[in-house]
Amino acid sequence: MSTAPQSPVRIAPPLPTRRNAELALLCFATFITGVALLIVEANQEQGIRWTLLSYILAFLTLFVCAHLAVRRFAPYADPLLLPIVALLNGLGLVLIHRLDLLPGVSEGGPSAEQQMLWTLVGVVGFALVVIYLKDHRLLARYDYLCGAVGMVLLAIPALLPNSLSETNGAKIWIRLPGFSIQPAEFSKILLLIFFAGVLVAKRNLFTSAGQHFLGMDLPRPRDLAPLLAAWIISIGVMVFEKDLGTSLLLYASFLVMVYIATDRLSWVVIGLSLFAAGSVAAYYMFGHVRDRVQTWMDPFADPEGAGYQMVQSQFSFATGGVFGTGLGNGQPGTVPAASTDFIMAVVGEELGLVGLAGVLMLYTIVIVRGMRTAIAVRDSFGKLLAAGLASTLGIQLFIVVGGVTGLIPLTGLTTPWMSYGGSSLVANYLLLAILLRISHAARRPIHTSQHTPIAAAHTEVISRS
Repeated sequence: MSTAPQSPVRIAPPLPTRRNAELALLCFATFITGVALLIVEANQEQGIRWTLLSYILAFLTLFVCAHLAVRRFAPYADPLLLPIVALLNGLGLVLIHRLDLLPGVSEGGPSAEQQMLWTLVGVVGFALVVIYLKDHRLLARYDYLCGAVGMVLLAIPALLPNSLSETNGAKIWIRLPGFSIQPAEFSKILLLIFFAGVLVAKRNLFTSAGQHFLGMDLPRPRDLAPLLAAWIISIGVMVFEKDLGTSLLLYASFLVMVYIATDRLSWVVIGLSLFAAGSVAAYYMFGHVRDRVQTWMDPFADPEGAGYQMVQSQFSFATGGVFGTGLGNGQPGTVPAASTDFIMAVVGEELGLVGLAGVLMLYTIVIVRGMRTAIAVRDSFGKLLAAGLASTLGIQLFIVVGGVTGLIPLTGLTTPWMSYGGSSLVANYLLLAILLRISHAARRPIHTSQHTPIAAAHTEVISRS
């Protein structure tokens, strides 16, 4: 007879169920990618080729290997993140392949085969991080090193000659013989690790209250140094590299992380005030900023020149309507940089508002699951880092879609996992791997054994026969 209630013990969730769910979703993502690819081929009257089957099998094999790495080394990780990213990556490959079929558009430029190779590199990097990053808290030991390396990577293109770094007016590349890299994509991850480490270590500095004004506790003037440093860095990127997207992304990500760490509205107000002041000053001081803003305000003022890209993008969305023209039936080649900066315009034209909303919903799920990971993980560094990674994805998506649809000025950022680009694709897979590692720590039960510990066992009266 029991004389005391049994203590609650946290039991590990069934791992086979999680494995099967992730694998089934990956197969479903591959199926959608394969069907979309066949629709493009049929509508372009290319015929069904056996090489397409090899591409689909290679895609499935690649992500099944990634799935095995996750389930072996991070078994409690969120099973939704990898399949959703695989589907986004697959849709991006389909749209880039669709652009390949246009005569003269992809000659010597981006191609689906090159993007598939970069996907291979990205997934390999993803697997290596999942395997060798045993605990995300190890990154906190190297926060200042990550910050220093991130700053160096961010500054290198500004110091190089234009022939080795400039594209379309922005100095964002490092070009070497047979190889090029966009270091800002990797710099953002390193700087997020640095921000998270500093905010955790110096939390008392950021939460110290100064004067009380309009219902807000303002920080002390001497405590504003980190925010001013982030502001100066973002202005420097905008001035010397003419990279509006990276400047806005880094500053907004840091501001979000400061607010999450302190829960002080005053930091947001001060940060937005600095952003507004910097934006107004940049508009009057720098011609490339002024040109972007004027083109955004009235792209039809110069529809054959500076506003051509924006005008064609708006025509694409108008042509797509609610349900789109269908994969392979649009005219995405009329939009410059359709496979990189403006791939969302291709989605809007060929898949319509419904397809665009579906793609945005996939991104929303990834961002929400990242935020849930931040809430669930137990350590402060993991909370801030997961929130920063998820927030960065959300901010980047807003900047990209806002620019393509005319909500905000164009910035030149790419859509994560969908746009063509090796640096962007690889960096975002590394970001996903870190997020999955934090998710594993957040979802891992305290007690994984199904046997009740002796200390928690209930008392029983045993009668002697």
